[in-house]
Amino acid sequence: MADTDALLETLMLPFERGELAWPVEGGAAFLHARAGAALSRHALPGLVCEQDFRPEAEALERAGLPLAAGHDGQRHPLVLVLPPRQREQARALYARALDRVAPGGRVLACAANNEGARSAEDDLRRLAGPLSTLSKNKARVFWTRPLRLAEAADRVDHTLLDAWRELDAPRPVAGGRFRSRPGVFAWDRIDPASALLAAHLPATLAGRAADLGAGFGYLAVELLERCPRITALDLYEADARALELARDNLAPFAGRAALGFHWHDVTAGLPERYEVIISNPPFHAQGRAERPDIGRAFIAAAAAALQPGGSLWLVANRHLPYEAALGSGFAQVETVAQQGGFKVVHARRSAR
Repeated sequence: MADTDALLETLMLPFERGELAWPVEGGAAFLHARAGAALSRHALPGLVCEQDFRPEAEALERAGLPLAAGHDGQRHPLVLVLPPRQREQARALYARALDRVAPGGRVLACAANNEGARSAEDDLRRLAGPLSTLSKNKARVFWTRPLRLAEAADRVDHTLLDAWRELDAPRPVAGGRFRSRPGVFAWDRIDPASALLAAHLPATLAGRAADLGAGFGYLAVELLERCPRITALDLYEADARALELARDNLAPFAGRAALGFHWHDVTAGLPERYEVIISNPPFHAQGRAERPDIGRAFIAAAAAALQPGGSLWLVANRHLPYEAALGSGFAQVETVAQQGGFKVVHARRSAR
């Protein structure tokens, strides 16, 4: 993936070259926003950012960029978009961008070449008509003409707009057992690594538990169904869209155990202590590159949050180098299973 600042440099290119002017009134909405030096060196009056991924949202806050929780009904003369890789999610985001733009306004988007920039541009063109385009920094920025949105001369495909609005809607998966949505990790299936971990969770696990990187809630449900002595369960997830799904999927268990749902970056540590922690830690951030440092940070957070004698049950790709992190944080480490390129590890804190 293109460096974040390089992507933002390309996003701002039309303004730097004078091909577009920042709105004098009404500001701009920035969907799937990120912070970076390319934004910080510009005066961007009226900018409001939206971001569902907790680490990116915190970076925006640290940069002093206004962060909105969701659509407040206000339309803007400019809507900026960094479309995600998942195409259905990206198309739904384009539809939301058109719903956020004021009559006569524009939608401007940017994508890295190796993240599907050409397809992203083609999709916006299909939806909103002719585009202008610039390329730099191994990325592409493209923007619409002023959008009338309700006139006969409008180039917006309103039939397609209606269809794309629904692409991000939660829907049944796994035979109706769960609800999920595009863009969430393993959104349309049960992840085989998580299934392997679930199959090896012993029924004797007891006490207060946490699921780190809980996704749409599959492992949390499996833990509660398999381990009747779990009395409380906190779900930690950096993707707010996934956490919303987990709330729905865990609703039938509200009377079974005390449930907590936390939009949280696990790599920053955990605020509570537990007897049991389960995790299928991510090894990517929002790009393609492997990030084993994220998994190591999850392991360190689990070691710090477990009570003496507490257990971590973790699944990971077999090639990921987690052994040193496990060895430094735990008194006992055992590989319980290896199958299909994955390993299930049980690590126990010292009882002292």
